Amino acid sequence: MFDQVVFAGGGNRCWWQAGFWDVVQPQLQIRPRVITGISAGAATACMLYMRDSQWVMRYYEEALKHNTRNAYWGNLLRGESVFPHYRIYRQALLDIYGPHFAKLQDAPEIRIGVSHLPRWLGARSAVAAGLIAYNIEKHVRKTLHPTLGRKLGFHPEFVIAQDCARVDDLADLVLQSSCTPPFTPVLRRNGRPVLDGGMVDNVPVGALDDTPGRVLVMVTRLYPRPQMFVVKHRTRETQGEQQRLYVQPSAKVPISSWDYTSPLQMQHAYNLGAQDGERFLERLPEVFEAAAHA
Repeated sequence: MFDQVVFAGGGNRCWWQAGFWDVVQPQLQIRPRVITGISAGAATACMLYMRDSQWVMRYYEEALKHNTRNAYWGNLLRGESVFPHYRIYRQALLDIYGPHFAKLQDAPEIRIGVSHLPRWLGARSAVAAGLIAYNIEKHVRKTLHPTLGRKLGFHPEFVIAQDCARVDDLADLVLQSSCTPPFTPVLRRNGRPVLDGGMVDNVPVGALDDTPGRVLVMVTRLYPRPQMFVVKHRTRETQGEQQRLYVQPSAKVPISSWDYTSPLQMQHAYNLGAQDGERFLERLPEVFEAAAHA
């Protein structure tokens, strides 16, 4: 059904993808050859091949039960991190992936994106410029595939998850792909500072193989488009066609990207994804039929 799959970024909103996938994948027997992902979308893709979603949600409920704030401003006086996210997230990735890390080798090739900074900007200036561009694309332009980051000089790198020799390497890669100051520090890959892969494109279709076939693209944000729509992409090398089927949530996902105080909302986001997955299965034939005649 789908030769390749895209997991867009979105922080906690990616629980929608987990619910959607857990309904749709078994019914359609989706066995993609390639998966591309950004930030928490990449984390979710890896999780789905190593762990049960419900187990992971129970893990977060326990891990976050004593975290009452998203910012501890009193830590400034002690020289400690104000934001708890990086510490919690890294430990969670190690705990979730660690016991079943070997299963990753049986998963499809998972390509995880990071954004390299413009060479003409220092790290702090690049962070500021990148975040401004990111929020303009998100809140003002609401573009499906942004362009401002590339125009500023941000450029992507995609790293194959299966090339990570240790679970610590995979956790670091996911964190680099999720790097969004001030919730995380500016992180480095091979000595060079990197930011969230979404600074270039939060929906990483650019990392797909340029081959004919069907691609499932799961976004986590609402765009001014139909809930399901097909974009036809002409492949360069074979002069064939990709049919990229985009699916977005039917309503705003009921959790904030970096909210680490409301773990029970993860289940609500997951449930919305599961409900949307059921509707997706019902509507899939008509969507492809319409695309064939477009």
